[in-house]
Amino acid sequence: MFGASFPFVVVVVLVVMFLAAAIRVLNEYERGVVFRLGRVIGAKGPGLIILIPVIDKMVKIDMRTITMDIPPQDVITRDNVSIKVNAVVYFRVMDANSAVIDVENYLYATSQLSQTTLRSVCGQMELDEILSEREKINLQLQEILDRSTEPWGIKVSHVEVKQIDLPEEMKRAIAKQAEAERERRAKVISAEGEFQAAQKLIEAAGLMETQPMSLQLRYLQTLNQIAAENNSTTVFPIPIDLFKPFLKLAEKA
Repeated sequence: MFGASFPFVVVVVLVVMFLAAAIRVLNEYERGVVFRLGRVIGAKGPGLIILIPVIDKMVKIDMRTITMDIPPQDVITRDNVSIKVNAVVYFRVMDANSAVIDVENYLYATSQLSQTTLRSVCGQMELDEILSEREKINLQLQEILDRSTEPWGIKVSHVEVKQIDLPEEMKRAIAKQAEAERERRAKVISAEGEFQAAQKLIEAAGLMETQPMSLQLRYLQTLNQIAAENNSTTVFPIPIDLFKPFLKLAEKA
């Protein structure tokens, strides 16, 4: 009985081995580029895929958006300042066949292209532009990378500059520049306040010149404010204008 069942067991084992080598299951976000005797027959998936053992070979591709960090790059700006810039790139594979056939390793190729593009774009700008116009740099990087990776079946959706490291002496110079700018603004605001106050004083003087009694009222108001303070000795300066009416009466008499 054992001798009769041995061929059946062998057949079952061979069938199991064949199915294990032939059946592949791909997730919804995966595609499999199938090579048959070295020739691409297409991208398969998702779901169940049947391969011919030994003849077929499959390369699995992840179709989800990939987040790739660009390591800090040494950049010399157009105004000869040495800085370090790093960024992050968001991209996804749109054509699995091109990502496998047209480039050896699309992840490595995209990483290297992102590094060189980041150095090139930042090297064409001055330091002030890099610090103040990050959105412009992000858009320019995204456009260049998307155009360059399109033949590989890759879509670059977004690029973000993460951090810009400056030399210590440049940080001190920028801090001094910011402090000087704040002092300039404070002096301008103070000067504008003095100018406006001087204009109001000129207008008040002109009004008092046309109405002499307003000067007397202002004088009495000032005396009232002085009397309200707790002073041991109060000196009341009396302007000569107060005596003019009495002098006129004396002259008439």
